[in-house]
Amino acid sequence: MHVVFNEKDTILQGVAHLDVALSLDCGQAFRWKRCEDGAFQGVAMGKFLRITQKDDTVTLYNVSKEDYEAVWKVYFDLDRDYEKILSSYTDESLVKACRAFPGIRILKQDEWEAICSFIISANNNIPRIKGIIERLCECFGEKLENGYAFPSAEVISKLTVEDLAPIRSGFRAKYIIDAAQKLSSGEVDIEKIKHLPFSEAKAELLKIKGVGEKVAQCVLLYGFGRHEAFPVDVWVKRILSELYPEGFPEEYYETQGIAQQYLFHWRRSSAFCE
Repeated sequence: MHVVFNEKDTILQGVAHLDVALSLDCGQAFRWKRCEDGAFQGVAMGKFLRITQKDDTVTLYNVSKEDYEAVWKVYFDLDRDYEKILSSYTDESLVKACRAFPGIRILKQDEWEAICSFIISANNNIPRIKGIIERLCECFGEKLENGYAFPSAEVISKLTVEDLAPIRSGFRAKYIIDAAQKLSSGEVDIEKIKHLPFSEAKAELLKIKGVGEKVAQCVLLYGFGRHEAFPVDVWVKRILSELYPEGFPEEYYETQGIAQQYLFHWRRSSAFCE
């Protein structure tokens, strides 16, 4: 991949294994919108981004070299060798999934935003999740030139359930506040979790009300970049029962979170039946 920095934009040429639309709109992040011209725009890591893709060229508009290096290269996981990972998969179903939907990358999101977002996602649908998060940011996030930043745990920790009524999150409001308070007080320490073995990191997250097994796995995968995480929802349960009744292949443990995302998208599509 070749990176070009012009006066305003950052252009990625010869990008391999990155489909922007699939990566931003496959259920792992909730603040991206597709524009009428096919571009995506949203806010992540406190930064607004408009991004387009044509074949293997990706343009990040109004992104400096500094912001690309510090934010977006990390967010899109562009230093990871996906060719090496995907070529290591020899399981027939997994190979089919990767061929059907090439280019899904696991986004490296802000840890607190991931915790809050996946608490909101529990027993919910994507349009409603996006609406709740959008209202949360508009009501309590810092105003940016083109949108709102995700509000910090410190800001949310000082709110009440009644304060959160405008975002219409229902029973999840008390869980959002509990999460914010536990992070703000240090009872749950993001920096500590980053360095813990997987089972211990998950146990820390399970201290938060509203965080069960699936939410913890999602947070570890999409927020902490722990690719051994393996979230199981109704679709993944079907995948396991139909294709892996004896369990997912252990040889893929280190990257099974990446494999899961490909299998998830494939199982939900018509390509699965072809």
